[in-house]
Amino acid sequence: MMGLRLVCFVITVVLFLAHAGWVSIIPAIGAIALPYFAVVIANSRQPGDSSGFQAYEPRLPERYTSAQGGTTGHDEAGPTPRD
Repeated sequence: MMGLRLVCFVITVVLFLAHAGWVSIIPAIGAIALPYFAVVIANSRQPGDSSGFQAYEPRLPERYTSAQGGTTGHDEAGPTPRD
């Protein structure tokens, strides 16, 4: 729609410089009204259920546990610094 608005604006300027009179008002009205209708149309649409925002949910494998019921032997906080 904004491309059409630009075309209307250019036609308005050309007609105004060519002294076309009231005819230059017609594309000027289009250049002014198009942004209004673009916003109204964009705001009136209902968001789709399937095409809406979906939060990222990583698919990670299960955490490995040994047969004794413990973890892999590493701390939960991560590796410790070596001295």
